Amino acid sequence: MSSTPGTINRRWFLKVGAAFALMPATARGQVPIERGRFSEDYLPLVRRQLLDLVNTERKQARLSALQLDDLACNVANDHARDMANGRFLSHWGSDGRKPYQRYSFAGGVDAIQENVSAADNILSLTPNGVAGDLLDMHTTMHAEKPPNDGHRQAILASQHTQVGFGIALNGHSLRLAELYVARYLEVNPFSQQAKRRTTVVLTGKLLNPAHFLHEVDVFFEPLPAPPSIDWLRTPRGYAFPDEYVGLRPQAPYGAHYGDGSSGDYEWGSNGKFRVPAKLSRDMPGIYTIVFWIRRVPADKAFPGGEVCIRAD
Repeated sequence: MSSTPGTINRRWFLKVGAAFALMPATARGQVPIERGRFSEDYLPLVRRQLLDLVNTERKQARLSALQLDDLACNVANDHARDMANGRFLSHWGSDGRKPYQRYSFAGGVDAIQENVSAADNILSLTPNGVAGDLLDMHTTMHAEKPPNDGHRQAILASQHTQVGFGIALNGHSLRLAELYVARYLEVNPFSQQAKRRTTVVLTGKLLNPAHFLHEVDVFFEPLPAPPSIDWLRTPRGYAFPDEYVGLRPQAPYGAHYGDGSSGDYEWGSNGKFRVPAKLSRDMPGIYTIVFWIRRVPADKAFPGGEVCIRAD
């Protein structure tokens, strides 16, 4: 697909998603220097340290700073705990759900990208020791080199606006999940349960009316099933499915696209939109509706919103 300005290079985005290598981080050889054991009471402090580190890295790359997001932290923390309890490292949860499904069904409508990392057999369980290992785990991801730099690309993606950190410790096994959030729209209340072969209408608005709702894609996946523990322990990247239905904004009155159609959804200069999404498969599954945003006409379109709906 073309990568000219204003055109969605969907294959590039999917390759970035698939490049999120599940990388066990090397634990630091550290000797405890203070008493006490790391607990969830220390999460706010460690999250602030991670946020400061991320924003320092982004500042060096001349990118905007990120804000800490409560929902992203909660979703990431649940996944980190799931991985620590099961002693695996995966973008999939023990229930078979992917990152964007977890975030959406927790109430999010933003686009997200996930980094995950692990350190096993860490030497220190003290607050300073665990915090140091977490910072090292993140630094290892940021230090990646092309072409195997999916984690680094997520950290330094210009469209991201918020971030959440999930941290879990089980014995001497440490897990870190980072959720990078792209927040560009609001979606009015809707049901995430629907019947097969129906049409769901999503309405809302862009947070910045000057932005462009370039395209909306509808992806379908069968209902997730719990994978085996061996499957979860095998490194693999995640991405949207290859097949999708692309929706285009309605053309001005009297105008048509090259194929003769007039477009699929309403989107006005005030940023408000109305998107009818067909749940076309005659089988149960999850539809992920992705809103592609451009900030300026020459911008490369990126996911600025993601909504999951279960159809039974």
